[in-house]
Amino acid sequence: MSPYQELTLRNAGYVSDGLQQSIRDCRVLIAGCGIGSTIAEAAVRIGFERFVLADADRVEPHNLNRQAYCKGDIGDLKAHALERRIRSINPEARVLSVPEYVGPGNGAHLVSGCDLVFDTIDFLDLNGIVSLHDEANRQGKPLISAMSAGWGAALMYFPPADGVSSLFRRIFGLPERGAVENASYVQCFARLFEVLAARLSPEIVEAMARALRVMEDGIPCPAPHVSPGSYSVAALAVSCAVQLLRGVPVSEAPNLILVDLLGELAGGGIRVLDTPA
Repeated sequence: MSPYQELTLRNAGYVSDGLQQSIRDCRVLIAGCGIGSTIAEAAVRIGFERFVLADADRVEPHNLNRQAYCKGDIGDLKAHALERRIRSINPEARVLSVPEYVGPGNGAHLVSGCDLVFDTIDFLDLNGIVSLHDEANRQGKPLISAMSAGWGAALMYFPPADGVSSLFRRIFGLPERGAVENASYVQCFARLFEVLAARLSPEIVEAMARALRVMEDGIPCPAPHVSPGSYSVAALAVSCAVQLLRGVPVSEAPNLILVDLLGELAGGGIRVLDTPA
């Protein structure tokens, strides 16, 4: 039995041999290696083996409460630390770590080297997010955009498009083309926040609103995050990716998939929500 077969042995029953091979062959780009680190770990453990990791941030002590890093990683570039993490689980994994932020200068190259894109770019980098979505749209690559939402997670799936217009730009009221440096993140995501706010607990809504008010001034995001939220992102995003490889339809943007673990404990917290298109 090969090392890969041993790693994925316990997937049997949930993952067919054909699906496992599709997972192994799929080339994934993880754009943003903060919360993206939990996606990477869940992905490599289920058998994804080909990764491109893009992020110029370094691991800080306050990341350890919810990201897939250890104390020894503090100070290292997240892309490099995450590469080590992936290889520690599967030494045969093929990993390209790119210690750069995604933007107009490298988006085309990064997206061209993958089959599936995970978007977990920091909220303040709206230009980077738009560049990533523009390239995925232009190249016809599926993109999964995920974020933590308190004790749960939210996800939008952007299917391969016609390359003509970006659904992300339309959903968030951005110009059809061109740079967005002058656009306000808070204004851009106001409608999405309103959808979430109507369905999350008041303390989560207040924490998110407080963070948005600070972010309006361009200050790095001070938003509280907890590990259940981060690992909900990983579970939701990787499950979405596997469903796509299985050939099972996934609810598409502008629908928003929300997993609210506290709501689930109280009697129902998984919903597909309509967002303004």
